[in-house]
Amino acid sequence: MSAGPAPERDPGLQPERTRLAWRRTTLAGTVSAVLAVKAALHGGPSAFDILAGALCCALWLAFLLLAHRRIRALAATPSPAALTARHAMAAVACAVATAVCAVALVI
Repeated sequence: MSAGPAPERDPGLQPERTRLAWRRTTLAGTVSAVLAVKAALHGGPSAFDILAGALCCALWLAFLLLAHRRIRALAATPSPAALTARHAMAAVACAVATAVCAVALVI
């Protein structure tokens, strides 16, 4: 028994979902950076707290630039090129470093 040919998938949906995922991740990073700055300034900031908060903001900006570049690439063509390993590693490094800064601020 043959089920027949697989239905054709809409090639426009995957880039749209990916673009939305990048935007959600950027929004989550924005909230994290704002909370990091709030934690750094709460209760009399020290030099370390200010440095960690500033580092979180710098990492957020770097991630924002990477995400914006990817969002533009996804919107530019109906079949965008794959994300390069270098850009993927840079995005992961920004996210992990932001998490480390946040933990340092909380502890």
